[in-house]
Amino acid sequence: MSTTEQALKERIKELTCLYEVSSIIVNADIDFIENTLNAIAFSLKKAFQFETETEIFITTETLKIATNSIGNDSVFLSSEIKLFNQTKGKIEAHMSASKYSKNDFLKEEQLLLNSITLKVGSLLERFEIQNNETSLKRQMERADRLGILGEITAGIAHELNTPLANILGFAELLKDDLDQKSKSFEDVDKIIKNAIFSREVVKKLMFFACEMPQEMKRVNLVPHIKNAINLLDATFRKEQVKYIVKIEEEELWLKADPIQLTQIIFNLLINAIYFTPINGLVTIEAKQNTKEIILKICDEGIGFKIEDLDKIFEPFFTTKPIGDGSGLGLSVVHGIVASHKGSISAENNKNKGAIFTVILPKE
Repeated sequence: MSTTEQALKERIKELTCLYEVSSIIVNADIDFIENTLNAIAFSLKKAFQFETETEIFITTETLKIATNSIGNDSVFLSSEIKLFNQTKGKIEAHMSASKYSKNDFLKEEQLLLNSITLKVGSLLERFEIQNNETSLKRQMERADRLGILGEITAGIAHELNTPLANILGFAELLKDDLDQKSKSFEDVDKIIKNAIFSREVVKKLMFFACEMPQEMKRVNLVPHIKNAINLLDATFRKEQVKYIVKIEEEELWLKADPIQLTQIIFNLLINAIYFTPINGLVTIEAKQNTKEIILKICDEGIGFKIEDLDKIFEPFFTTKPIGDGSGLGLSVVHGIVASHKGSISAENNKNKGAIFTVILPKE
């Protein structure tokens, strides 16, 4: 075969590869990214002069695709995959160094490799944008749902407040008129205790709905964390759970209601202790940037089911067994954080357990 015919044949292979890869990318599905990259790798392999001797490797931050394995001693061409102008992977074409040298690659093959990496980079950018849009949509839907729940909850709390106050007031008046040794006195006392319990539930609902009055002051978060840990020291020991505090600065100032700030820390620590097994570790971290204070509390429990992550801040939702929790603790924390114009998120730790991250503005 003449040099011209050989060059034409190679050019046809390159154009065929570009067409195939373009078709693969047009029809690519975000849920089958591995299959897509695999198809691209095999299409690219066929475009090389020594296709049976060439193996293609596509490496991204999460995937590694190879048409076949190759020995450690190889010659190769390489091209970087860039997403939003940042290197996030590479595509390589390898041949055995025992048979070939780098000069056996054609100049056009490097150009082809560069062209394919551009297309793959554009595809991965598209998928990342889709992922971000989906995540943002979920966050907006969740915020809308929690906002609607807050409005409904506030209405329910206000409606319950008046009759509960009346029940409590009249029961206490009735109790004053009864003999302390009588059965009626005991029954009225039970009514009062249950009314007080119900009032506390209503108060928690109002926290979730951001309806509680606040006394905003400039406070240092660090002593509040230490105080909460001291208050819970006996609980840590009783449950045989260890803790570690990771705070590099002694002063983390922000504008907040001191009582509600303590309630955030206290509720999250109680939750972390509950789910952490014996001899497990609860980690408390706090730091700051120019505008915000970031508090993280991590446990070593079983973490969350994926389907539960969107519901954990809703009132009365709990993953604890019946009788172990009212499902209001995290919703109260959410309400307090929201009323401070901050944010709270929950995620599963990569190793084990859950991480709660609270971000509060300094001003």
